[in-house]
Amino acid sequence: MKQAIVGFERDEEGHWVARLACGHGQHMRHDPPWQQRPWTETEAGRASKIGVVVECLKCDRGEVPTFPVE
Repeated sequence: MKQAIVGFERDEEGHWVARLACGHGQHMRHDPPWQQRPWTETEAGRASKIGVVVECLKCDRGEVPTFPVE
């Protein structure tokens, strides 16, 4: 299911997690060469992704949200 990014926070290992409108989180790692997301490294880069729609597999599986829905 498509969901918009509404914010970001770090997990316990310091990786960036996108908060989605549905209340789920999705990791957005920059881990070259496997994952190329240099925009996660700056506040401006992360801010530029607010509102971007991504696929939420947790919604597709019917998982309970982990964040309060905004």
